[in-house]
Amino acid sequence: MPSPYSLENKLAAAWPPETWGELTTLLAVSGGADSVALTHAMRALKTGGAGRLCVAHFNHHLRGDESAADEAFVVELCRRLDLPCQVGCARDGQLVAQGGDGLEAAARVARYEFLQQTAARLGARYVVTAHTADDQAETILHRIIRGTGIGGLGGMERARALGPAATLIRPLLGVCRAELVAYLDDLGQPHRCDSSNRDTRITRNRIRHELLPQLARHFNPGVVDALLRLGRQAAEVQAVIEAIVEGLCERCVVCVSPAVVRIDAAALGEQPRHVIRELLVATWRKQDWPMQAMGFAQWDQLAEMITACQTVSVEVPPRQTFPGGVSAEPGRQRLVLRRLEP
Repeated sequence: MPSPYSLENKLAAAWPPETWGELTTLLAVSGGADSVALTHAMRALKTGGAGRLCVAHFNHHLRGDESAADEAFVVELCRRLDLPCQVGCARDGQLVAQGGDGLEAAARVARYEFLQQTAARLGARYVVTAHTADDQAETILHRIIRGTGIGGLGGMERARALGPAATLIRPLLGVCRAELVAYLDDLGQPHRCDSSNRDTRITRNRIRHELLPQLARHFNPGVVDALLRLGRQAAEVQAVIEAIVEGLCERCVVCVSPAVVRIDAAALGEQPRHVIRELLVATWRKQDWPMQAMGFAQWDQLAEMITACQTVSVEVPPRQTFPGGVSAEPGRQRLVLRRLEP
């Protein structure tokens, strides 16, 4: 019998219970409206199967009594719903004393480390977060502001690996935040409000509370939907590019060792510059080389080196060293990448 609640029906359509009901599934629950709604909806949909439904809450210890109250709220919620609850907290010094985006990034890293470790300990196949359509629109706009490529415009992935055995799932990316709050109101279920979400020193909060409302008010009332459409189209384009790059990697890239890669520049032919840059990114990922300091300028410089290697009449460019200690050694018709010892 269909649920009377549209959220549960949407969640069931986006991620059918039969795909996860037989497997241990871990829900990341902060106590906010989004994750509390996710917990109730998942609990309602879990009507059979041998898999366990578990909850994980991470206490960052950043808001004193408020953080402690969040933890107590989640523990009590799980008691009422008869769900096992795993609680973790930040280690001393794990979250460095800095404000704004730096603290947010450190908190996110600590939270995902806890989720990965908890999933491994419980044997959870899935880790589920309550990211919404609003979160997706904010992510896409944030990346546009910082500077991103086609892949980044796709926003958060619906699913990605989280450790060797678990998959991170975001089944609510098609649901807006207001629907989750309305669902909780219908249930008479309270939720916690994180005061740090109002801290406009954090870029994402300024986007949520200032930039998006201004864009909606003065430029396009449907700006969130427009950003989501852009994200879906970008993800489709990126999928096509990745398929092309995968084929080129098989033909043109030879991984000699974990530290050495040889790229056959001649076999790349007249591939577009963007495809060559994406091939280089894919190579870095496959080799597990550090990418944090690699930006568009570095990828484009490498692509230019490959193009120069293809042309006999052009003088081969000199050897260059890139962030992460990777040297690029051009030659006729090939480029050798070599990761130096850290």
